[in-house]
Amino acid sequence: MPEKPDHTHVVRLRVPLVMWEAYGRIAERLNTDRSALLLDHIRADIKMHGTAADLADLERAELELTARRARKGGRPARKSAASATKETA
Repeated sequence: MPEKPDHTHVVRLRVPLVMWEAYGRIAERLNTDRSALLLDHIRADIKMHGTAADLADLERAELELTARRARKGGRPARKSAASATKETA
């Protein structure tokens, strides 16, 4: 099996739009966002129903999230083609 990429990724989720909008309003009232709520739910399910391997993966995932959040400003900006050309000239 190929190694998993070292990054968080977008997961498609099929949900009725009105349900998604209601969930967004709830998240706003809780002063959070849908992603944080979903991550909390996923964590709770893994803790309640997970095997030892699942719990170990959860621990690795938490370390990854912590490291990503610790990066000030997130990913460095990509250089534009124009600025890359100037640097090589």
